[in-house]
Amino acid sequence: MKLRKLFFIVTLISVGINLYAQKPKDEYNMVVAKDGSGDFTTIQEAMYAAKSFPYQRVIVNIKNGVYNEKVHVYSWNTKVSLIGESKENTIITFDDYFDRINLGRNSTFHTSTVLVEGDDFIAKNLTIKNTAGAVGQAVALSVNANRCYFENCSFLGNQDTIYTAGEGFKQYFKNCYIEGTTDFIFGEATVLFESCTIHNKSNSYITAASTPKNQKFGYVFKNCKLTAEENVTEVYLGRPWRLYAKTVFINCEMGKHIKPEGWHNWSKKEAEVSTFYAEYHSTGKGSQSEKREKWSHQLKKSQAKKYTIENIMDYKLENSKLPWYSNSSH
Repeated sequence: MKLRKLFFIVTLISVGINLYAQKPKDEYNMVVAKDGSGDFTTIQEAMYAAKSFPYQRVIVNIKNGVYNEKVHVYSWNTKVSLIGESKENTIITFDDYFDRINLGRNSTFHTSTVLVEGDDFIAKNLTIKNTAGAVGQAVALSVNANRCYFENCSFLGNQDTIYTAGEGFKQYFKNCYIEGTTDFIFGEATVLFESCTIHNKSNSYITAASTPKNQKFGYVFKNCKLTAEENVTEVYLGRPWRLYAKTVFINCEMGKHIKPEGWHNWSKKEAEVSTFYAEYHSTGKGSQSEKREKWSHQLKKSQAKKYTIENIMDYKLENSKLPWYSNSSH
């Protein structure tokens, strides 16, 4: 009886210490560090500790290190910022893929290394990887949330590197590096990619938009650079995952790996009428506008003018005259 009582007391003390250890010093400014010098040693622990629907932004500072974990930013984890110490050395990585998940035809959507479902999310100065290799669908980042901002980040994978979800949702990638093989940027959200490097690792397709029929914008690439591995010579700008796909490249530099025809109908003849694939002022060896598919578009200057950040990201903060992306400094 005495031993049982002693065991119970020791257990209570242990649980109390553990609970105390899980409570950050500042609930709105947490630190994750592999060496134990922060509030948590994993990013997911910080998500578990984050306030639900907070009134102010929750900043998670992530020290350099390789974080081998799946990270889920839940729908109640709104206003979360993941701020890495450096893009090169703050790395979130995992290796799930379609066949490993094995949950049926939609297994792709369970493979993400990082899954964001909380609105008003920000990520800066970090790398997100799916290291499964060339084994089929394997997502590095899934974003199923509105008003999400990514800056100075790298997204590394093969097929289906980034999934941008959410009808009517707005997402913004600035000064990022994105690499992959097939359809490595795909989904239905309205997304602006500004001053990003888009890198092909194999002959295939860059985008597979599934833009809803009545959505004004799909994917817009502005001032981006399209690059590829040396042996890559036949890449399409996009093909339609769904019939009303919208993808536009404006002032982008395109390497010689981009095929002259530019676009593919994914064996859907009707998509040649229903999609909106367009370019304006493409440069580089891959910018052969005169050879593009006849059903694609070369925008006039007057048409290109509507592709401003204000029009594409058209969303104001509640009770504010400022657009939501003006809050991305945090």
